[in-house]
Amino acid sequence: MEEATNHNPILSDKWLFYPFLLEQAGYFIGFTGKGWGPGTWRGENVAENNFGNKSNPAGYPYNTRMREVPYNGISKIDYPANFADFLGEWDQDKPFCFWLGTKEPHRKYEKDSWKRDGRNLDDVTVQDFFPDNDTIRGDLADYAIEVEWYDKQIGVALAMLEEKGLLEDTLIIATSDHGMPFPRVKGQIYDEGYRVPFVAMWKGKIVPNRVVSDFITFPDLAPTLLDLTQVDAPDQMTGQSFLPQLLAQRSGRIDDKRNYTLLGKERHDVGRVDNGLYSVSYPVRAIRNDSFLYSRNLLPHRWPAGNPEYGYMNVDNSPTKSYLTDLKPSDPEYEYFEMSFGLRPEEELYDILNDPHCVKNLADDPAFEAIKNRLWKQLESALKAQGDPRILGQGDIFDYYPNSKFEKQKKLYNKPDWDPVKVFEDKYGDQ
Repeated sequence: MEEATNHNPILSDKWLFYPFLLEQAGYFIGFTGKGWGPGTWRGENVAENNFGNKSNPAGYPYNTRMREVPYNGISKIDYPANFADFLGEWDQDKPFCFWLGTKEPHRKYEKDSWKRDGRNLDDVTVQDFFPDNDTIRGDLADYAIEVEWYDKQIGVALAMLEEKGLLEDTLIIATSDHGMPFPRVKGQIYDEGYRVPFVAMWKGKIVPNRVVSDFITFPDLAPTLLDLTQVDAPDQMTGQSFLPQLLAQRSGRIDDKRNYTLLGKERHDVGRVDNGLYSVSYPVRAIRNDSFLYSRNLLPHRWPAGNPEYGYMNVDNSPTKSYLTDLKPSDPEYEYFEMSFGLRPEEELYDILNDPHCVKNLADDPAFEAIKNRLWKQLESALKAQGDPRILGQGDIFDYYPNSKFEKQKKLYNKPDWDPVKVFEDKYGDQ
C-alpha cells in the first residue's frame, strides 16, 4: 500500500525487495531488460555489487549485450546473452535468482509489422469491446508478434539452462504484470486487464500439464519465492504463498479458500485533474470469483482513462486508441469509444462465464441484486481487514503521493513552479 500503490512513485527506504532478501540469504541475483519500474527508489537498496552494477529493486542489471531485431518496436537488448553473462559471473556454490524482464510487448510497435511477417488478419479475433475492422485487427496482429518475441526469449533461456545442466534444479516462472496495452485493458479493472498468463516449471517438483484454478495475485509472488527458499517474509509483504498450489499433485482447486481475489487501482498515469489537484488517481476496488467481477468506482466523476483535454493519457497511444478517439457521438460505433474512455457508474457487475469481455453491466439488474450486495459486503469486509485507506475514509492521500516524473507534469499542466513533493509535505508532512 502507501506510495507503492501508485504508478511512478518515489519509494521510501522502508520497502524490502525479495531479490535482496534472497541475496542476504546467499543468492546471486540479477536481471536483464525491464526491472522494477517506472518510478524511483531510495535508501539501502540503491547499492552496487562487486561488478559495479547499480541495483534496481529487481536485482543488479545485466544489459550490455545488444542485437539486431526484426522490427523497430522490439528492444535491441539481447536478453539471453545478458543472462549468459550473469551465469558466467555466478559463483556456482550459491543458488541464483534472475529476473528476465522483456520490454515486449510494451508499446510502441512497428505499425503493420504483421504485413512484413506475412500474417493473415482473418486469423485475428477481436474482443467484444472493440469494433471489428482492419485497423484493430492489424494492431492486435502487431501485438501478437511482440508476444511471440517474449516467448522466444524464454525458449532460448531455457535451452541455455538445459545445455548447462541447470534445468533440472531451476524453478522457472513466466508471467506478466498486466494485460495488453490497449484501451479498456491495461490499467483498467476489467478481466483482460488483470487476468494474465502464469506458467511455472520445476522439473521433479511441479507435476507438469496441470491447470490449477486457485486465485493468486501479484503480491503473492514474493512470499512464495521466500517460502520455497525458507527465507522469512517481512510483515510488509501482505500476499500469501502459493507454494502448496505449485507442489500439489492434481489440477483444479487445491485450497477451497482461494476462490476469489481482490483487485484495486489508484493512479496509473498523469493527466487527470480534479478540484485543483494534479495527477490524481482513479480509485477502484473490485472482487473477482469464479463467476463474477464486481467493481466499485469510488470517485466515478473522474475520467478513468485520464482527462480528455490531456489526451486520455492513461491509455498508450496506438492505432486502436486513435480509431476510437476519432469517433463522433453520431457514429454508429461511438459506444466503443464510451466503453474505453467514457465516465463509468459507481458499481459494475459482470457475469464472467457468459460475458468474459465485461461489456454488459448487471449492477442495476434486479435479478442480480443479491449477488451484487453479497460481493460488495465481502469486498468491503476484506478491505477493512487490510486497512485500506479508501475504505476507512482516508483515501485522499493517494491523490497526494508525488508522481516522480516532475518535469513532464510541469510541462503538461503548464505549472513550471509546481512542486508535488511540497504539496504532499504541506498536507501530510515528511513521511
